[in-house]
Amino acid sequence: MQPGFNHEPVLAHQVLEAFASLPAEGVLLDCTLGGGGHSSLLLEAHPGWQLIGLDQDPEARKAAATKLAPFGERVQIIATNFASYQATSPVVAVLADLGVSSHQLNQAERGFSFRSDGPLDMRMNPEGLGETAAALIDRLSETELADLLFHYGEEKLARRIARKLVAEGPWDNGERGTAALAYAIAGCYPPKQRHGRIHAATRSFQALRIAVNNELGVLEQLLEQAPHWLQAGGRFAVISFHSLEDRLVKNSFKSNPALRVITRKPLVADEAEEASNSRSRSAKLRVSEKLLGPE
Repeated sequence: MQPGFNHEPVLAHQVLEAFASLPAEGVLLDCTLGGGGHSSLLLEAHPGWQLIGLDQDPEARKAAATKLAPFGERVQIIATNFASYQATSPVVAVLADLGVSSHQLNQAERGFSFRSDGPLDMRMNPEGLGETAAALIDRLSETELADLLFHYGEEKLARRIARKLVAEGPWDNGERGTAALAYAIAGCYPPKQRHGRIHAATRSFQALRIAVNNELGVLEQLLEQAPHWLQAGGRFAVISFHSLEDRLVKNSFKSNPALRVITRKPLVADEAEEASNSRSRSAKLRVSEKLLGPE
């Protein structure tokens, strides 16, 4: 495993169960390879499977290559975002874990977290492409920023926070980072609400990260494309971490005539996993199956 890279796979038992009945031979497409945790378990459980693993983060790919090395030529790792992937032949299973890895969150220079001060970046692509969170905040009007925080973060104080962030801008000057942004957001809350179990800035940071990376847009692309990648009887599993993602997955599975919903309700972590891995507390797994007939 790449030094410092830590991404414990969530709902691992549930993922294994979801794919347990699939054919003995086939290709697994892991759309969010990360450190290779889920893929390693699935390749071990299915000795006849090959893996295509996708990830745009070079550190994740290095970590996955190390973890998956024992599987040799069964593994192919591709440097790409799943929204850009083009399948060349049908696969038996598609898996997508939509969570941000602990490694990414713990890297202050990536700007995902307010636990350590870092630049207001938040771009999943570490090559420096696209607009940063700081540039996004400065570009949007107060109304646009409030709408973003409300829709993507479900933040009830969106208008108050947007007003303060616009008034205290510019943010894209390199002088202030994630700690200053979190402090400004928390200051919009009444004192008694600033230090709860969930940090006052959590929802706003989520909203900005979603917007910077167009996360819902690329998820919609995945939900549209993945059923076409599956062979008949193959399964599509998605692990989401907030209600916006889960709602998209649920509605897409239900409305796609090529799929049969396997999980009427999302699968969640048990008490033991929640206690050992805090990331699992918000994780939800939904599974669908490609119908045997024509699409």
